[in-house]
Amino acid sequence: MNPLSRTAFVLTIAIFAPTFALTAQVANGQQAADSVLPPAPPAGAKLLFEDDFERSESQETSDEPGNGWTTNSKKRAAGNKQVDLKDGALNIYIHPAADHGVSVVHDAAFENGLIQLRFLLPEKSSSLTLDFADQKYKKVHAGHLAKVAFKTSRVEIADLKTGIFDKEIRDARLKKTLTDQQQAMLKTKTMKFKHNIAPGVWHSATIKIQGDTIAVSVNQKSIGEFSSPGIAHPTKRVLRLAVPKQAWVDDLKVYALPTAPLSPSPQATGQ
Repeated sequence: MNPLSRTAFVLTIAIFAPTFALTAQVANGQQAADSVLPPAPPAGAKLLFEDDFERSESQETSDEPGNGWTTNSKKRAAGNKQVDLKDGALNIYIHPAADHGVSVVHDAAFENGLIQLRFLLPEKSSSLTLDFADQKYKKVHAGHLAKVAFKTSRVEIADLKTGIFDKEIRDARLKKTLTDQQQAMLKTKTMKFKHNIAPGVWHSATIKIQGDTIAVSVNQKSIGEFSSPGIAHPTKRVLRLAVPKQAWVDDLKVYALPTAPLSPSPQATGQ
């Protein structure tokens, strides 16, 4: 190899090394994933939807997730690709042209439900949010009802329906006219649980929504639960995977759980 060719080769490796490393990381994570598979669903759970993302796309210029998924890339990222099927998993990443985080959406209507998935956060600053919404409910912005956010240092659970996305509250926030009482109320609508989620490693998660309570486990370890009135909204119509930077998702399953009387659940304490 002549010196110029050798220099070009080294530069090419240097430029693409992060991509190669992450792809290898994902592939290795797939092989080692059995240790973090979610537990079996409880008796009576009805499978509504599942996706193992084991398929390919017909092109690489625009989103083509398939299997009923839609994205906001056409509206928010000038049609640029932000969702890629890679190594049997879903790679979600923000495009420089985007003016909003990536949203990958699928219908999944339930009142009480169980969501299981595996996910990988590539960097310390990465995050993945599962947003539960009902676009037919017009008293909240964009149908937002509740969310669970996975970050490398914590897990967050929030009631969005009676919290920040209530239309009156949102309007007041935008106008900066929130009262002291409203600001104090909003602090009760989110619970944060300190928990280290290692970047670059596959993890499993289980989210259970029953009545007004969301309970979250990561790698079969209970992280915490949070109760708030908006969580009890009768129909969560769609699931949104929201990503501000990059995250990988695989082996996602959504179950409906039977409706049953629940005893009051004390609000968990978080930090």
